[in-house]
Amino acid sequence: MKRATGIGGIFFKASDPGKLQEWYAKHLDVPVDGDGYVCFSWRVKDDPERVGMTVWSLFPRDTKYFDPSEQPFMINYRVDDLHKVLAALREEGVTVDDKVDESEYGKFGWIMDPEGNRIELWEPPE
Repeated sequence: MKRATGIGGIFFKASDPGKLQEWYAKHLDVPVDGDGYVCFSWRVKDDPERVGMTVWSLFPRDTKYFDPSEQPFMINYRVDDLHKVLAALREEGVTVDDKVDESEYGKFGWIMDPEGNRIELWEPPE
């Protein structure tokens, strides 16, 4: 079973997300929308008709979304079968969050690496 199939998103904390979004828009042409994120689109290598995306987003410095990690960032990895990956990681002794979110945006689960970095796993919707 293949686990991580790509980067689904890069999320990091900012003291002033709005001001930093403006900086990225001005200097790097990152087209941040009103919700504070941007989706970079790309095509799947083995299936060019299929479009994928990588999300870039800023969060307020005091966000609890990255908890229990104290790091200022979180990386989201794409997976093909979230529940199978989480089960395998649990069997291997990885710290896996009990919570799994399922919505129109796909399925989301979280793990911690040995250095305390929270990692988000994402199974995109079909």
